[in-house]
Amino acid sequence: MSKISAAITAVGAYVPDYVLTNQILETMVDTNDEWITSRTGIKERRILKDVGKGTSFLAIKAAQDLINKTGINPKDIDLVIVATATPDMKAAATAVFTATSIGAKNAFAFDLEAACSSFLYGMSVAARYIESGKYKKVLLIGADKNSSMINYEDRATCIIFGDGAGAVLFEPNTDNLGLQDEYLRSDGAGREFLQATYGGSSFPITPEAVADGRHYVFQDGKTVFKNAVSRMADAAVEILDRNNLTKQDVSWLVAHQANKRIVDATASRMDLDPNKVMMNIQRYGNTTSATLPLLLSDYESLLKKGDNLIFAAFGGGFTWGSIYLKWAYNSKN
Repeated sequence: MSKISAAITAVGAYVPDYVLTNQILETMVDTNDEWITSRTGIKERRILKDVGKGTSFLAIKAAQDLINKTGINPKDIDLVIVATATPDMKAAATAVFTATSIGAKNAFAFDLEAACSSFLYGMSVAARYIESGKYKKVLLIGADKNSSMINYEDRATCIIFGDGAGAVLFEPNTDNLGLQDEYLRSDGAGREFLQATYGGSSFPITPEAVADGRHYVFQDGKTVFKNAVSRMADAAVEILDRNNLTKQDVSWLVAHQANKRIVDATASRMDLDPNKVMMNIQRYGNTTSATLPLLLSDYESLLKKGDNLIFAAFGGGFTWGSIYLKWAYNSKN
């Protein structure tokens, strides 16, 4: 019997309509387009402004896009995973509501949180369920409403983050396509440098905390940047070395879109042709758990069956890693 691997067989995506440009940010905080672009590569980001709509709204929209494109029956989905750092609420998982809303009535569902590495870790988890042989269709969604935890008077964070969602369907494959290898790591000593402190069990929300703005995300930019550059690149190179891959063997680098300079540094360490580097940070900013699937959606028409994709991500916590995946289909677009 052929070995079962977990292959991505479909992609969906959604971003909100409202576009927050660098020019608009200039009217809100002490910054300008040249400063933002030169340091991050970001020109605009999408923001979900509708009152009462959270991460589940984004996730549902991305899942419905995938379902509409493929014609898959939601009742055939076995598992729904929502990778997110901004769940709708505590206790009630965003994935459960998402699964019910899209009609995946036969699926079980849960959330997965590892900051900006959430989707990358989710790929590993989804693959294990597929490889078990018991589950045939696993829907993995990366979604975040980052605007819900951003202080738009804080120049260090408000220029970076946007809202969005992307979804992929994992199915069994016996032709050696799909997920090939992974290198995932974490280091809890890094959580003080990037966090949204108040609102968790250690620091419940209080009127005083809200008044002081302590419920917003905090980032020590220099420390995070330094660690992201080294660890994302190290992980990607580790994957190449372990699988005897050369730069010629790599079809695409699918790197977390936190900062263009971080992505460029990772590609440089891999000695990779810039034309093999997926990039859309200029349009969406850092959408946290959604960056990787949004890249797949934007570049889907260019992907070919058998392409070697190297995924890399770094997130708060710290969390980071790399995954090697062989693309399983030719786009119909």
